[in-house]
Amino acid sequence: MNNIKEEISRRMQLLEEKFEYQDQTIETLNDVIIEQQNQINALEENLAKLQTILSTDMVQGEKDDPLPPHY
Repeated sequence: MNNIKEEISRRMQLLEEKFEYQDQTIETLNDVIIEQQNQINALEENLAKLQTILSTDMVQGEKDDPLPPHY
């Protein structure tokens, strides 16, 4: 009977250790996902700014460029 209690106790401890390891792994992965999402958000903002700059430059470029002489 005592051996059974020891075996159950050992198994419980093993399960608790595995659970703690998995919990830490999930937390680490969650932190990575949050950081990646922040990077994606920053890249999207930069892309939107670049698109605005490019479209503004293209419109201004069309106004500034005179038509070639053959027109």
